Amino acid sequence: MNNKELFEALRMFEKEKDIPMDYMLQQIQKAIEIACKSYYGGNDNVVFKADPEKNTLDVKLVKTVTDDVLDPNFEVTPEEAAQINKRKKYEIGDEIEVPLDPKRLGRIAVASARNVIRQGIRAGEKGVSLMEFQSKLGEIVTATVERVDQKSGVATIRIGKSTAMLPKAEQVGLESLREGDLVKVYIADVKDNERGPHAIISRTHPGFVRRLFEKEVPEIFDGIVEIKSVSREAGSRTKMAVCSQNPDVDAIGSCIGPKGARVNTIVAELGGEKIDIVEYSDDPQKYIAAALAPATVVKVDIVDEETKSCKATVPDDQLSLAIGNKGQNARLAARLTGWRIDIRPESGFFGEDEEEETTPAVEAQDDSGQTDGQTEE
Repeated sequence: MNNKELFEALRMFEKEKDIPMDYMLQQIQKAIEIACKSYYGGNDNVVFKADPEKNTLDVKLVKTVTDDVLDPNFEVTPEEAAQINKRKKYEIGDEIEVPLDPKRLGRIAVASARNVIRQGIRAGEKGVSLMEFQSKLGEIVTATVERVDQKSGVATIRIGKSTAMLPKAEQVGLESLREGDLVKVYIADVKDNERGPHAIISRTHPGFVRRLFEKEVPEIFDGIVEIKSVSREAGSRTKMAVCSQNPDVDAIGSCIGPKGARVNTIVAELGGEKIDIVEYSDDPQKYIAAALAPATVVKVDIVDEETKSCKATVPDDQLSLAIGNKGQNARLAARLTGWRIDIRPESGFFGEDEEEETTPAVEAQDDSGQTDGQTEE
């Protein structure tokens, strides 16, 4: 049987949908077996041979040679067998492959076969989407905005041959996306449920900033400079701790770039979001002091290493700077370092025993955007 048109269609489908021809031929075989089972009284013993190079598809139904045919769907007489294949002599009990034209199958059987093929196509598309998303997990991709819901602000994003939803909460600041825009998004997670595979994409995730620096700073890409931690309040401020594996390479200077070119490129991508780059240290006191920049820290006292709590002392005129607007600087520093930081003025105005409210102590936050503990109000 020559099926040139069928194989041409499968090749086109493979090219457009990325679903392999072998997979689709498996679905066709499954569909024919189901159709035969329905049309031939339960007989689904089908021999299916496909040769894409020769554009041939050979389908045969297996029956048994018997003297007394009780069920023609499963059995043939020796005389019938001789007519089917004149080159072979069949004995009672032998099996014979009866040529089958799928076009002659009943209407209901064909409808069932179509449903199987459609389900196979959907499953194949689902598998392709899942693999496409999983291959990009934890990475930044440049995608196209297909449409934006004017009421909710949710954007439908085209990533390769799949789509994903970018909620307004995952967009940076006051940015306004438009249909046709090219936008960088971070693949934060991949879910697969009854509605099919879908990517969780974001522009607010701390990992987004991490990947932007990896792409922009060669020293980070090459592993000379390492990003140790990132804490972020998207659209407003990010703190990032870095260290150098080479004493001759300045980690912070590498990230900033000549005349601030590298960091400014990233700031522009983030819509003007402020970025503090600090030096990481294995010494928690030095690390915490650096994390509270731009404030100057007089000293850091470790209160409890097990619970990672400390007190940071700053000059009186630096207190507001250390705490930041609505506690933001202290909050980001705590997330960056993983320490609960109690900020006190150098004058000791609050006193050691007073129960004055100090800065919120916030647990460490990783690139997943989830805190390891509860925020203490």
